[in-house]
Amino acid sequence: MLDTVKDSDALVLAAWLYHVRGLSQQEVGQSLGLSRFQVNRMLAEAREAGIVRITVEHETTAALALADALRQRWELAEVLVAPLPAPLEADADYARRAVGLVAARFLHRVGSDGPSAIGVGWGRTVAAMAEALSGLRNRDLCFVSLMGSLVRTSATSPFDVCARLAALTGGQALFLPAPFLADSAADRAVILRQRLVRETLAAARKVDHAIISVGECTPDALLFASGVLTAEDGRALRAAGAVADTTGMFFQADGSLADTDLNRRAPSVGLDDLRACEVSLLAAGCSKATAVRAALQAGFVDRLIVDERLGRMLAAAPEGSP
Repeated sequence: MLDTVKDSDALVLAAWLYHVRGLSQQEVGQSLGLSRFQVNRMLAEAREAGIVRITVEHETTAALALADALRQRWELAEVLVAPLPAPLEADADYARRAVGLVAARFLHRVGSDGPSAIGVGWGRTVAAMAEALSGLRNRDLCFVSLMGSLVRTSATSPFDVCARLAALTGGQALFLPAPFLADSAADRAVILRQRLVRETLAAARKVDHAIISVGECTPDALLFASGVLTAEDGRALRAAGAVADTTGMFFQADGSLADTDLNRRAPSVGLDDLRACEVSLLAAGCSKATAVRAALQAGFVDRLIVDERLGRMLAAAPEGSP
């Protein structure tokens, strides 16, 4: 709630610098003499107060036709396609924001009615969804991390995404008190025996919806950039034929789990857990094509939310190809 005109003016200025000028949160903070955390909180308050309303109209004829083709091609319950203007088709950041907006509308839809538990993955596209969410208030929502977290704060980490969604909606957040990746399978076994870990994973296995993204197993992927995986891990993944990762699991192109020690080191939900709930996969950028195909081949995805260019690549894949 805003107490003074001065407070309102500050929120408007922060929102204008971020959404209209296109400054990053850090740049907004430097302009206003605030920390990134304060700017993050102000932007969330601006949306909650109705100062900022973010919408996206994606129901174009081309997007609907592509969504229907993808739904039939991959036998999915629903596909949502974010349109991209031709000059911006190759802009991965723009594609993530577009998919994030569409995903935020989907979250608003499923999170508006009654109590609901929503499992949350990690990544830049999931973070873009949290960034775009506005107007959803439901104290009976609970956002549950499906995996462990990173060692430092990051807009893309499960901890930060869950916290942001809970703050925006007035709901709750449950965090898995564990690292994203244990040093060994034996260490993971020790972590899984901890009471708080067991209780959080039990809640994660009972969610109504799971919203996740998918990563590539390439040197420039977020897992490597964030320091979670080492160069040695990368070599092991390539040797195992891994092309995709999601919620701490690594997949081969045909959708099978890669035979790698990394698949035995993540304290997270498992493949059967994902298949037991409704899973929405968010993906943006043409570099994700191989990884998304692998996730679709694995058979746990119910809903796909993608940008138009990536959607065309997935629709064009020959029948039966990975």
